[in-house]
Amino acid sequence: VILSDVIEEVRQSVSQDIDGAEILHSLLNAAWLQSLLKVYECLQRYLRDSPAPALDYSSGLSLEVHLPKQFNVVIILVCLFSIKALLSAHDTIALKDYEPVLPPMPEDLPDDEEATRIVCLVKNKQPLGATIKRNEITGEIFIARVIHGGLADRSGLLHAGDRIIEVNGFPVDGMEPEQVIQVQARSHGTIMFKVIPITERPVHNQTMLYVRAMTDYSPQQDPAIPCADAGMSFRRGDILEIVDQTDALWWQAKKLPSSTACAGLIPSTNLLKRKQREFWWSQPYQPHTCIQTCEWLSTDICSFSSAGFRRSMRLCRRRAHSTTQPSCNTRCPSSCYSALNSPYEEVVRYQRHSEDVHRLIVLLGPSGVGVNELRRRLVEMNPNIFQGPVPYTTRAPRGYEESGREYFFISREVFENMVYHNRFLEYGEHKGNMYGTSIESAKEVLNSGKICVIDIEPNALQAVRTHELRAFVIYVKPPTLERLRETRQDSYITTNYYVNRPFKDEDFQEMEEAARKIESNYWQFFDHVIINNELQDSCVELLTAVMRAQDEPQWVPASWIRPTSES
Repeated sequence: VILSDVIEEVRQSVSQDIDGAEILHSLLNAAWLQSLLKVYECLQRYLRDSPAPALDYSSGLSLEVHLPKQFNVVIILVCLFSIKALLSAHDTIALKDYEPVLPPMPEDLPDDEEATRIVCLVKNKQPLGATIKRNEITGEIFIARVIHGGLADRSGLLHAGDRIIEVNGFPVDGMEPEQVIQVQARSHGTIMFKVIPITERPVHNQTMLYVRAMTDYSPQQDPAIPCADAGMSFRRGDILEIVDQTDALWWQAKKLPSSTACAGLIPSTNLLKRKQREFWWSQPYQPHTCIQTCEWLSTDICSFSSAGFRRSMRLCRRRAHSTTQPSCNTRCPSSCYSALNSPYEEVVRYQRHSEDVHRLIVLLGPSGVGVNELRRRLVEMNPNIFQGPVPYTTRAPRGYEESGREYFFISREVFENMVYHNRFLEYGEHKGNMYGTSIESAKEVLNSGKICVIDIEPNALQAVRTHELRAFVIYVKPPTLERLRETRQDSYITTNYYVNRPFKDEDFQEMEEAARKIESNYWQFFDHVIINNELQDSCVELLTAVMRAQDEPQWVPASWIRPTSES
């Protein structure tokens, strides 16, 4: 019958002067013909490879078994009974018909009847991994999406766009999606769907994409998500593997390292930007209009630096905190906006080659937490490996100072010109003199083969996160308030008004508050976090993290490896 239909279709096409190649192409792509060929292949394979017993009566072989006379009678009987039982079991299995008994096709089947598929899935502890939607006009229920790695996806039997007719024998047309889910939830062991498959499935050309989350997200707090249970929460700094971007609004992703095969729904970049603009949840960070390089950020402590130098840098830093920051009137680099304006930052796995320059090591933390001391000790461990850049200043050199060693001494006009051309990672003013750390100074240390170590204020992060410096950012976090009181009872702090004085409780509280602000705004940029509980332990952890940054693969912004013309 089918063959006659094919001949008739070809005859009509020829009579209508349709191109022969077009006829052949449409015929070979017809779904019914492809299904027929699959059935034919299965039948041929069954006829060719169908199992058959070697003998119809294998248990008769037991009568031909002859054992030597010297065998014990008991052993002979046991052997005979065992062999006969084995062969009888073979006969029972080999002669039994295990083929399913299919009901006959109804004779009154309409010509326009849609092909249906019965899908039976075995339930386990994992969710089905599919969402459904309802056509509000017709009341029909469809598969909205199949979650990557879920039970439905692994089965390969359900696809987005399939229409669900029945669930465990219950017709679902006209039901609300919640009612269909309840029917499915009452299933035990197996769940059976009767579906009309989608005729043409979209081809998914997915590319591997990894991103760093630059914001927090909770599906339970998102009223717009299609299915909160299918959503995946994440926090700033988490690495996400995007496995499906078919939906323009809702992507499917896994959080690395992943302990489950099933992906979760997350908002796409455009959707999450829109949500942030609508302020439907509290903003995790407040983007800056540019790098606030107008604050002074403390530079390195070299082995030849004096105590007076370190003290002046700390005083300058505290003064910068207490003054109003002017707006940046210079041209900000494009990287100033990239990470802060997007909820996701594309990342790649980066392994530094031995011939490449080292990554810049950046330390930051609230004032008084011990950032300067950790950096100083790291440099002192091995000055042949670790070094900091020499800063610039407009003040006059003292008698023992030498340009290029303690500082580069330049005029204010030259300094301001360097500011205008964005040559500083950070800069500021103290007692009428300008101080700054230049990008070139850091690159000189790296190009010499050493590991450059600096400490900065958080608002200079975007200046160091470039494909040239490839900064590895280490955040030094204060311990609990009780631990601060215990470990800092014999320590001193430098303020605007006192060169050195003992720590007070308000200093610890200010440190904790500053830490909360830093973490709230910049957590997504931290590659490693050290809780400075015990200074010696923190030094060991710092050294380990620094060497790991140079020798082990790390997630870095994709723009560092594939820099654009603007970066």
